[in-house]
Amino acid sequence: MDMGLMIEGQDGLSWDRWRKIIRATEDLGFESLWRSDHYVAFSEPREREALETFISFVLVAEESKRIRFGPLVASMTFRPPELLARMAAQIDVLSNGRFVCSVGAGWNVPEHEAFGIPFPSVGERMDRLDESIRVLKALWSDAPANFNGKHYQLADAVCYPKPVQTPLPLLVGGSGEKRTLRIVAEHADEWNFTGGGVDRYLEKRAVLERHCADVSRDPAEIRHSTMTGFVIGADEAGVTAHAERIREANPLFGRGTIEEMIAGLRERGWLVGTPSEVVDQLGQREEAGLSGVMMQHHAQEDFDVLELIAKDILPQVQRN
Repeated sequence: MDMGLMIEGQDGLSWDRWRKIIRATEDLGFESLWRSDHYVAFSEPREREALETFISFVLVAEESKRIRFGPLVASMTFRPPELLARMAAQIDVLSNGRFVCSVGAGWNVPEHEAFGIPFPSVGERMDRLDESIRVLKALWSDAPANFNGKHYQLADAVCYPKPVQTPLPLLVGGSGEKRTLRIVAEHADEWNFTGGGVDRYLEKRAVLERHCADVSRDPAEIRHSTMTGFVIGADEAGVTAHAERIREANPLFGRGTIEEMIAGLRERGWLVGTPSEVVDQLGQREEAGLSGVMMQHHAQEDFDVLELIAKDILPQVQRN
């Protein structure tokens, strides 16, 4: 199983901290590094640093040599697809073929309202996501790109330089059964599942397989990954201490006792426990069909927990 780190970039991520996280991800042996795509923190204080997603990936490309990286996921309400296609291709070139273009339909209403970004109906957002992916693939192809959709049009458009990877990997995030998983079946190289544990993943996977059958696609062609939070410690006291650091770093986790917080996160499908317990939880996910896990590192300054994972978990679960 591939193990990556995922950073919520709107939660006070500074350039100095981002450099340290890039270096730790590379040096400690994690397979990949991911980050959210948001303009501002979801909770108070909102006056926290929030690095622009794609500018931050230029630093990853320059300061790492091995790890894959990308957004989880880029909101297609934030950028026109022709711009995203150019940025993704050039970051892939800069990183010598390590970028993953990960996209979603967009969801956070207050963020759109605060910045005056149009937020269409869910149906229109799904239509735009589908068309956007077609635009991306057209611009990454060798021929001049032509596309005549309802929302986007291309007329002999060209995009140079081309991505190093052919094709540039496309990840689609989300679990909506009617449209999102249909789009995954039609277009995605990777599907990122969020929002629950193994049982819920298996339910959604069955829906995806039905969509694959409808579009005559082999579901084995699609890589399955999941994004999940984690609370990990060398022992029970260490688990509690890590939960306290998460709460201190992010006010969203400030309700109830620390024991109630840990129990609630476990119910939400987080990885919770000592290294041996988490290895078992990861084994269950891999057995179910997941080949990658992106671990949300909420206590961003806690590098000790990353070292613990690298020492006691990665050697037991990660592929060479």
